[in-house]
Amino acid sequence: MPDIASIASSAGMIVNGYAFTDTDNGHIKVLNLNDPGSALVLDREGNVLETSMDDIEVGIVQGYYRNNKEFLEADHA
Repeated sequence: MPDIASIASSAGMIVNGYAFTDTDNGHIKVLNLNDPGSALVLDREGNVLETSMDDIEVGIVQGYYRNNKEFLEADHA
């Protein structure tokens, strides 16, 4: 079981319960904080690289990323 509090506090942004975290290799890890078994890895363009989400949830998360990625890429803290 992942440490939800640690993931949430280190995330670059959280949108509607999904924590988006930059990785060293330029990918974006996404974790559903309400269902930690539901995760996704995106490239910078928002394309799916790996997932344990169903197709509907993937589409929702891709929309969140594409609509908010400027907040993840810049330091808005």
